[in-house]
Amino acid sequence: MPTIAEFDGIRVLMYYRDHDPAHFHIEYGETEALVRIADLSVIEGDVPARILRRALEWAKPRQAALALNWVKCRNHAAPDRL
Repeated sequence: MPTIAEFDGIRVLMYYRDHDPAHFHIEYGETEALVRIADLSVIEGDVPARILRRALEWAKPRQAALALNWVKCRNHAAPDRL
């Protein structure tokens, strides 16, 4: 599972050939959440609220790049670091 970004102790990852809907994973310590790219809503999981806010602030201006990375991962190509 490629790490596409790391900041403030948060890791943002995508699995190769992962299930729909298009999403990314947030890992912080022992917690994890899956976030839908289209609307930045949490699909499942739980991270601390302040970590989720920070991750979504990071993701909002990068939604198009995240969507492109999703397509790359679905095609088993290396995603870009963001």
